[in-house]
Amino acid sequence: MGFGVCCGAMTMCPFGAAPGALTFLPAPMVMGSAGPMGSIMDMAPFMNVAPFGVCMSMANPVTAALTAAAFGILTPGPCIPTPAGTWIPTKPTVLMKPGPIMTSDSMLICAFGGVIKINVPAQFTVMI
Repeated sequence: MGFGVCCGAMTMCPFGAAPGALTFLPAPMVMGSAGPMGSIMDMAPFMNVAPFGVCMSMANPVTAALTAAAFGILTPGPCIPTPAGTWIPTKPTVLMKPGPIMTSDSMLICAFGGVIKINVPAQFTVMI
């Protein structure tokens, strides 16, 4: 079982340098104990998924260019979250208006090779 994810949840990417926070608009009107809850459709870069500082993935074109300019020494570029789809749901039977609810064990695949996971769901009272 996982917890429902609310606005302010902390996420991490293995290629990122810092944790990021999730933000959700209160449009679906599903509120948890800490604010609006997220669905698997909340994956917009910068609006829902915050950057993770710098990106160390060589699949990121900026990191690849900076590393090539530094003669092969890994030089991280700025992180631009690039979702390769929606969040992977673990409880697809619990539905919100835009889609299944996001739980603390949901994952988001980045086009640059990272798997974004939720570290802190921002609330610990709604268990799904």
